[in-house]
Amino acid sequence: MIDEPQPFSASKVASGVINPVTGRRVVTVWMADELMDFCREAYQEIGVLLNEEVIKNLNILSFPPSQQMTDTYRQRSEEQHSYINMNVIDQDYSDWFSYIFQPVEITPSYLVNIHPLIAGWRKLLRGKSALLEENFDESRLMFENEQVLYKDIKAGKVIYCNGTAAYGSAYWKNLPSVYNKGEAVIADIPGLPEDKIYKFGATTLVPWYDGLWWVGSSYDNEFADALPTDAFKKQKERELGFILRKPFRIIDHVASVRPATIERRPFVGFHPVHPSIGILNGMGTKGCSLAPYFAQQFSAHLTRGEALSPEADVKRFQKILSINSVTKN
Repeated sequence: MIDEPQPFSASKVASGVINPVTGRRVVTVWMADELMDFCREAYQEIGVLLNEEVIKNLNILSFPPSQQMTDTYRQRSEEQHSYINMNVIDQDYSDWFSYIFQPVEITPSYLVNIHPLIAGWRKLLRGKSALLEENFDESRLMFENEQVLYKDIKAGKVIYCNGTAAYGSAYWKNLPSVYNKGEAVIADIPGLPEDKIYKFGATTLVPWYDGLWWVGSSYDNEFADALPTDAFKKQKERELGFILRKPFRIIDHVASVRPATIERRPFVGFHPVHPSIGILNGMGTKGCSLAPYFAQQFSAHLTRGEALSPEADVKRFQKILSINSVTKN
């Protein structure tokens, strides 16, 4: 693993929420039925390995902004395999929040504790002498007799899992990728119960660390840089002022750029022209749920030749990846 530590990588700034429904139409996310159970078990196994709690069941309490939205939730709750529970225990949240329509519960939903997960995994890799904490320099990558050479390393394959940096690669630059910026504020809301994730339209309040709350997020495809913006901070401060009936204080503001794809499906598999070069990337806003699933699928493909999901297999872009393909010895 070659990875230079970055304090504001997309993973470290993300909320860690795994939510099976999305959008104003309250649709079930792609592959939700497969992902929810898989992710819970995968993160639990990783937690045992790291001796950390890296995932917990933390359901989302969503407050509809209108009767129309309430009706949409009710309609979805009546569908087979629904993740919507309209029968929320009659608990009064009016001491905490300003709302008109009764909340609904999205269940199950999960929260991944990303920081201890990443820190624990880096520690594990260091213990195996399997981590180079430096920037990956693609110009040093060479190929000889079906071997990958990088500085003093010899390997059979090289796999790009390096987020937005992969889109600048000579091998992957033709992929239909997009850069997507997300921002969040970190707020101190003393006493707010941490047994739920609270959602008010586009604003989500997620238990963070040290009793603080992650409040976000944005989805911006047009941005000047990866830095936090004053406009976003002021917007979330206003929204929290409308939502909360208790004092709060914004103490931090974070931002990062996610590696996304135009069609919102990940890039997984090996280059159609350079079979020694692989990629596991493009997870976008669903990284916490998609990454474990496709990492295992890619591992099975690599070690046992099992098929990749056609919707994720990067060879679906064989034509554009073959254009001006790099030749390097």
